[in-house]
Amino acid sequence: MDMLAAFPWFEMLGTFVFALSGAIVAAHLRQTMVTVCFFAFVTGVGGGSVRDVMLGQEAFWIADPYTLPVVLIAALLAWFSPVRWWQGRLLEWADAVGLAAFAALGTAKALSFGVAPLSAVVLGVVTGCVGGIIRDVVAGVPSILMRPELYVTAAALSALTATVLLMLDVPRAPALAVATVLGLALRGAALIWRIELPAYSRHGSDPDHPTSA
Repeated sequence: MDMLAAFPWFEMLGTFVFALSGAIVAAHLRQTMVTVCFFAFVTGVGGGSVRDVMLGQEAFWIADPYTLPVVLIAALLAWFSPVRWWQGRLLEWADAVGLAAFAALGTAKALSFGVAPLSAVVLGVVTGCVGGIIRDVVAGVPSILMRPELYVTAAALSALTATVLLMLDVPRAPALAVATVLGLALRGAALIWRIELPAYSRHGSDPDHPTSA
């Protein structure tokens, strides 16, 4: 059973939020409308597409009649809306919701295909994070993987929680809801209190890599 199809509102929410974040990056870079649409597309469906390829399945958006219109709406919103709408933390919080929801849904879909639990967690993280990584690489900005903030970790918490609860036969809806809330809570805490992972600091006296104080 396709777990994304079982929770279409979660899927559309995550797709829209991620597509919007990609479109806004392109708009801030003063790109053309075509580029804005491309950024919206790769960000909105990138993670789910990579997950489906790993599962040996057709990408989820190909046969779905709603995904691409949602991506286009996000691109048009970014193109025609005032820049001031997307200043501050609003988009980061929306992205956090999409991250947590997609990580949980991606994990559930992987489990529904008989994937091993740990592999399902990895595929959940892929679902939640890869679209943003592709966006950053194409935009030429530091990838979220190269920053210490709790982003991938939040996706991992959501995916791990979903795996544990579903393996314990908790009903799907509450299991995914709890997983999403926990992932969102961790990402939200990182946004509010600037919580970061410690960086590697064993470079010794290498002048190119000074040791942190």
